[in-house]
Amino acid sequence: MSRRPPSPDEGAPPFLSGARRAAPPGRLMNARTGQPVANAAELATTSASRRRGLLGRDGLDPGAALVIAPCNSIHTFFMRFAIDVVFVDRKGHVRKIVRALRPWRIAAAMFAFAVVEFGAGSLDGCDIARGDRLYVEIAEPPSPS
Repeated sequence: MSRRPPSPDEGAPPFLSGARRAAPPGRLMNARTGQPVANAAELATTSASRRRGLLGRDGLDPGAALVIAPCNSIHTFFMRFAIDVVFVDRKGHVRKIVRALRPWRIAAAMFAFAVVEFGAGSLDGCDIARGDRLYVEIAEPPSPS
């Protein structure tokens, strides 16, 4: 009986593991490369924060992202800037990538669990592809001593 090789998902944390509703921004990591996709990933996991999304903002800082979960479609109505969008499933596998989505557009992905929004062009220098596995790494605050 031969043993199957370990899959790249074994031992990797689930997409939003450790994330809490009031969690501070964490890093969005690519399990394949081991590199951060975003150094400041803000979580929008409540109904109000998902509804607001990026509305009312003038842009996103380089290296920043907004993770909206659960969510499988977005719109850019009333937005002031274009965005790069990554749709992921529950395990964090990239299902679809949309680059430079302009205001007044809609994007969706079947079977997506979450959407990650970046400023337009943020993914240009990033090694990310469909099928990659992303996860949010939340830094724990130092314990008082």
